[in-house]
Amino acid sequence: MMETSTQSLRSRQHGLIEHLANAIESIWAKYLDLSPYHLPSELGYVEGRLEGEKLVIENKCYQTPQFRKLHLELAQVGPNLDILHCVMFPHPEYALPMFGSDIVAGRGQISAAIADLSPLNARRVLPDNYRMPLLQLPTHTFSQPRELPAWADIFSEFCFFVRPSTPEEEQWFFDRVTTMLTIHCQQAAQASPVSNTERAEIVTAQNYYSTKQQQNDKTRRVLEKAFGMEWAENYMTTVLFDS
Repeated sequence: MMETSTQSLRSRQHGLIEHLANAIESIWAKYLDLSPYHLPSELGYVEGRLEGEKLVIENKCYQTPQFRKLHLELAQVGPNLDILHCVMFPHPEYALPMFGSDIVAGRGQISAAIADLSPLNARRVLPDNYRMPLLQLPTHTFSQPRELPAWADIFSEFCFFVRPSTPEEEQWFFDRVTTMLTIHCQQAAQASPVSNTERAEIVTAQNYYSTKQQQNDKTRRVLEKAFGMEWAENYMTTVLFDS
């Protein structure tokens, strides 16, 4: 039932969202040992109303030995707004960055597309086993780069935030995200647990990441309008960015 509804939602969304959602799950399945992550049943599939339009949210979550939660969220507001949101939360025993990607599309046009591997250390610098392959990726000049929000000190030097305006730029974005994700999953599969001292630093950094992401006022306002302040706070802190 859940699989069918998720597939039907993504097939109604912007083509880049459908394409990337399928690719994310395929890469996860190829490189990681997935098992279910159980969200409360009322939060796996949610319907509401936003300014007279039907709002649908569908969440798919997994866990692996290296990641406490892999989260893929697809959302749609009426016929005019499509959203993809993806975050991978490492177990604190592993010194891995936070992979995250979001796409927002309205009326068939993408207004925002972002992806990053955010470092979870005090220096906020990715380790060399990430930096070296990322530095070798092709660089493309997007016609409409976007500025990061004021709270975005959590992101790395490799974060890219753009408004793809052509099919070619959409492909550039897709290729970059899937390559970053592949590198991340390959590194994770080879990772070894860290010391207790490093674990404490990772916990602190991951909590800081979640706290910063919870400051995304646009997401919060949409959820509050559709479901109320209490529901929105619970969803932001237990589903989207839990500590």
